[in-house]
Amino acid sequence: MQEKKELKDKKVQYLKGVGPKRAEQLARLGIHTVSDLLYYLPRRYEDRREIISIKDVQPDKLHTIKGRIKRHGVWKSKKGILIYEMVVEDQTANIHAVWYNQPYLKKYFKPGDKIILYGKVEKFKYLQITHPDYEVLKRDEESLDIINMGRIVPIYPLTQDVSQKYLRLLIDYALGSNISLISDAIPTQVRARCRLADVKFAVKNMHFPVNFKSLKMAERRIIFEEFFMLGTALALIKKEREKRGEGLAHEVKDGLFGDFKNMLPFELTKEQEAAIKNIEADMISPRPMNRLLEGEVGSGKTVVAMYALLLTIKNGFQGAVMVPTEILAQQHYLTLSEFFVSLGINVRLLTGSTPRDEKEAIKDEMKRGKTNIIIGTHSLIQEGVSFEKIGLLVIDEQHKFGVSERALLRKKGINADVLIMTATPIPRTLALTIYGDLDISEIRELPEGREAISTYWVEEERKGKVYKFVREEIISGRQAYIVCPRIDESKNSDLVSAKKVYGELAEKIFPEFKTALIHGRMKSSEKEKIMKDFKKNKINILVSTTVIEVGIDIPNATVMIIENADRFGLAQLHQLRGRIGRGGHKSYCILISNPENEDAKKRLQALEEMQSGFDLAEEDFSIRGPGQMFGTRQHGLPEIRFGDLKEDKAILELARKEAFGLVAKDSGLTDERNRNLRDAVIERYKGKMQFLSVG
Repeated sequence: MQEKKELKDKKVQYLKGVGPKRAEQLARLGIHTVSDLLYYLPRRYEDRREIISIKDVQPDKLHTIKGRIKRHGVWKSKKGILIYEMVVEDQTANIHAVWYNQPYLKKYFKPGDKIILYGKVEKFKYLQITHPDYEVLKRDEESLDIINMGRIVPIYPLTQDVSQKYLRLLIDYALGSNISLISDAIPTQVRARCRLADVKFAVKNMHFPVNFKSLKMAERRIIFEEFFMLGTALALIKKEREKRGEGLAHEVKDGLFGDFKNMLPFELTKEQEAAIKNIEADMISPRPMNRLLEGEVGSGKTVVAMYALLLTIKNGFQGAVMVPTEILAQQHYLTLSEFFVSLGINVRLLTGSTPRDEKEAIKDEMKRGKTNIIIGTHSLIQEGVSFEKIGLLVIDEQHKFGVSERALLRKKGINADVLIMTATPIPRTLALTIYGDLDISEIRELPEGREAISTYWVEEERKGKVYKFVREEIISGRQAYIVCPRIDESKNSDLVSAKKVYGELAEKIFPEFKTALIHGRMKSSEKEKIMKDFKKNKINILVSTTVIEVGIDIPNATVMIIENADRFGLAQLHQLRGRIGRGGHKSYCILISNPENEDAKKRLQALEEMQSGFDLAEEDFSIRGPGQMFGTRQHGLPEIRFGDLKEDKAILELARKEAFGLVAKDSGLTDERNRNLRDAVIERYKGKMQFLSVG
């Protein structure tokens, strides 16, 4: 929202009726300036327009009534509670209004005063309204030209010592004396095309709507503006990146893609090929690539990244792959080194557990360009890690990293192309905000031979039958995962622990089979050995925490049991389920749970019914909303104050389309008609633009 400088800088303390003490109270609500006050919006509204005769009120309903105080007084109940009570009459009947522990109210009223009351009516021996909102009418207010009654009344979030009446009065005064200072950030042509209300109309009607139609128009305008400014910021970031032209324009030699395909032991899917072509086009361009590759669990994103790495190496550059866990780094290292060894391409692994001497040698190789591809965890962003000539950064499961970590990696390859991969599909509305400045490729189809995983939600009492089924699968030559939410038992938690389950399975339930335990507190060498043994089928049952959530590939594993499944998020459950079903054998995911809340039941039912991670992401978004799906602070989700990413999807998409269209025509927003917008975006996102560009 764009205001003239004096409105942004005008301290609320200097408004009539505020002062230093009130200013401190308002600051607890985040209100420091007049601008903050005008955009401190109600959380709901009460319709107090209809004044009803006392004889017509209905018990258990909210009513607005007008009458005259017949009598009033303070009395003490049997429990010692002081009660202030007044009897109000109109021409039809009487009603009692009571306030508990507020005897001081008596001094504000006298018999004969005209009064309006609003609240919930109850029926005892007589009609009663408890703790009602009230307004004493003076002669010049007979027409009800007041802010607390006889209209649609705003209800604000409050803090101690700030009342609804005070805040309404203050905002009403601020509107009267300052609304003319608000200038419109949305260009006239956009407002006309999208049929948006004027900003002054919108702000006024968000606080004191004339009617609900006006309120709806005001809400749409305020929400559109918020999304429009975010879309403009993202469009400017993307346009600026394109204008800089600092990317590494790769060359593609004839036959490179064909040779790559011939090296693979399987056929690429159509969507894999389409993603590769998009990435190839990005890398040929002189502009730095910023592409998000979303793929189903097991859809083959890694092979797409392998072609991008091959292309950058063939052009004389280095490639880096950053992943969130050492297990996944190890797996990527095995996959990539096996593939690239025949091409004479040097692939190295750098993690926190890499021995110091080896680590220093690898860092030296990277600096001198002797390492072609480096795979690592957070170790890649440490000081002292540098590249001779980095051409491509691949960030896998990047939502596992914070904003600052991703920014540090990008700094090491300032001109490099960036490919972000995730097997946690992002709902469309979130993709337009979190990754709004990126190009997006999707791989929804799975490679041939992949069967759907049968998923069952089973209550704790039926676990015996589940173990019987596990025994049958192992006897037939298959393997199983048992996933638990925690490592150790706790007196303060009823969650199943991996150590306890491991002991029971190994000693009592499956003593004839080889059972192993893996969790995040083990040494990397221990975890690596266990995973190698599991892959070689030396281990029949692997009891694990979520350390196996990302990227583990054991084709012979066909059963996964998830204990306390209701304690996991939907995306996490889908990721875990994706560890099985990779070898052409029929696979089963069994969710053990006795959920106590409805959201947990919805998640488990969704997983039973849906196979697609994209569908599950939308369902998860519907159940939980954006705040819980992605931690806003760590992951850089821009603050959305007024709009709702779930409910206002249509407005978001329209605002984004308009913003990107505007920046395409006026990339610097230098047109006089767009100057207010430019100033507003800079003001709103100052200090944050670098995080928006990190994704």
